[in-house]
Amino acid sequence: MNRRLLFLLICGILAPLALRGEDGYRLWLRYEPVANPDLRRQYTEGLGRIVLATPAGTESPVIAAARGELRAGLDGLLGTMPAIRVEARAESDPAVGTEGYRLEIKVQEGASVVTIAAARDAGVLRGTFALLRHLQMHRPISELATVSAPRIAHRILNHWDNLNRFVERGYAGFSLWDWYHLPEVRDRRYRDYARALASIGLNGTVLNNVNANALILTPEYLRKVAALADEFRPYGIRVYLSARFSAPIEIGGLKTADPLDPAVQAWWRAKVAEIYTLIPDFGGFLVKANSEGQPGPHDYQRTHAEGANLFAEALAPHGGLLLWRAFVYAADDKLDRVRQAYRQFTALDGQFRDNVILQIKNGPLDFMPREPFHPLFGAMPRTRLAIELQITQEYLGGATHLAYLAPMWKEVLDAETYAAGPNSTVARVVDGSLRPPGPSAIAGVANTGNERNWTGHPLAAANWYAFGRLAWDHTLSSQQIADEWARLTFSPSPRVSVPITRLLLGSRETVVDYSMPLGLHHIMAEGHHFGPGPWVVARRADWSSNYYHQADEFGIGAARGPTGSNALADYAPELAARWGDPATCPDELLLWFHHLPWSHRMRSGRTLWDELAVRYQQGVESVRALQDGWEALAPVIDEERFTRVKSLLRRQESDARDWRDACLLYFQQYSRRPLPAGVEPPAHDLATYQARKLRYAPGHPGDY
Repeated sequence: MNRRLLFLLICGILAPLALRGEDGYRLWLRYEPVANPDLRRQYTEGLGRIVLATPAGTESPVIAAARGELRAGLDGLLGTMPAIRVEARAESDPAVGTEGYRLEIKVQEGASVVTIAAARDAGVLRGTFALLRHLQMHRPISELATVSAPRIAHRILNHWDNLNRFVERGYAGFSLWDWYHLPEVRDRRYRDYARALASIGLNGTVLNNVNANALILTPEYLRKVAALADEFRPYGIRVYLSARFSAPIEIGGLKTADPLDPAVQAWWRAKVAEIYTLIPDFGGFLVKANSEGQPGPHDYQRTHAEGANLFAEALAPHGGLLLWRAFVYAADDKLDRVRQAYRQFTALDGQFRDNVILQIKNGPLDFMPREPFHPLFGAMPRTRLAIELQITQEYLGGATHLAYLAPMWKEVLDAETYAAGPNSTVARVVDGSLRPPGPSAIAGVANTGNERNWTGHPLAAANWYAFGRLAWDHTLSSQQIADEWARLTFSPSPRVSVPITRLLLGSRETVVDYSMPLGLHHIMAEGHHFGPGPWVVARRADWSSNYYHQADEFGIGAARGPTGSNALADYAPELAARWGDPATCPDELLLWFHHLPWSHRMRSGRTLWDELAVRYQQGVESVRALQDGWEALAPVIDEERFTRVKSLLRRQESDARDWRDACLLYFQQYSRRPLPAGVEPPAHDLATYQARKLRYAPGHPGDY
């Protein structure tokens, strides 16, 4: 039978079954058949021949991966396979840089030819995924021509995975890395993971937890790491490791880890050389030091710069990168926790080696549902800075709640720092536009696990996808990315993609409203961080909720102006002036910076108490709207994913009501005011919520 006829027959047979059997494993790389005959004809004719053009013009492992992806994608989409040729293209193309690509479509000798050209093989692979993405979204072939290059050089996933396969703050099962069976046994998922990263423009992965185990640097485990590096290399993905500062003591037999000790320096040089012997394209180290009990240079009265430079100097001869986390705070430091990193690092500006990048969380506290951007982004002009975003939803409902995070990340990336005058956004600080020439980086804490659909919640993969797309091009809009993901993951039909995009776009604000509205922060339950806990009093003040909300009979909110901790002084004068006045401070950050009376009049005309209660109610109602929106998609979503999301949204509504009721009852003790009209009465008394215990929550090993 003619192959084209067979393909049409198969499409006709499968069309009624298109809503069955979707488990989410294929993510956004589904390559479903193009059923529209006119569009399929347009694609088939437009893809008469495909040329993969690089300076070398040879069939490298990366080019082989690109060719394999084209075969899989075009066979799935069209049931045809055009001729694919690899050609040398000598001319340079500044527009694509070292990792970008150019897609061209021309008619040569009466046939349509699509060329994917790049300066390096990895760029051809990126262009291959861009071509297939274009076809999956059913866009006209005439709009194919494009030039694209990454704005940030190092685009890295951070895995908080332990060697026992437990994932800290992981909500999608155990680690992808089966350390016990490596290096001999290599799961198919390793290649599919690398494909997923490459398809959205990522080029690096940190395999292990920032709370590192020194064993990862032993020969036994380095051979396992090398096996993963071999799996990822054809997709242009470099591996990195989190290094434990005290490794020279724990696995090296030294009595000190002092960064200025010659024996320690020699140990790290030898260890790095050992790694590069096994993994020639090793990316470098990520280090968490002197934070939350981790060892670091302060243990030896050394600075963060001296600690970071120890690693940087060992990595430099091999081209390695050192990412030093700026998430530092201490129990014995009486300074406002959100100011501690600023105080520790600003005095070190300009003291770091050229291959050091400070990796800074998006906000000054800890991945809260909403924070102002971290003040370090506007305060270290002579230091290279990376932003760390949390894809896994530690404070936004784990993989139980729907929260599309691109709007949150765009809020930070587009924020004005005034670091070098106007148009000094966080994004321009991170991409190197406002820093000395050198490497740039962006990191995302992964939300992946070994569950079949990778991320637990069927819609949570949108955040993995969004991180990659923003890492490649931070000018993309949240809506554009959501629309892409919905089309690729569910259907290119607007009947499906438009409602899903709408659900995604408002979901993060929904979580903010029912959990920590108006700038409230760190009022979650202890340990696992799931659910409300404004009453939590922990063994450390800075782990206690009242350290942050400061609720009393007068009012609520953190006093961070001149009469409080003065955290406002860490920002540019333009921002300090705007945020320091309750009249001009955005409602979204009001209680982050101000302790205000319950009677304070809000922009809405309501009192602060009434506004707080209305926001909590609004969050609950928004979850109900999400449920209604999803229910309307029943006829066009496969049963497996539809049912799973429906049940999770039902749980999310229950959790949202608990957040609303518990928080309002707790704060009502201080406000002594009634709930305003329209706010539903709590289902239980405060003692009931305080007595609840959530046992063995995912992502946290404790019994809470």
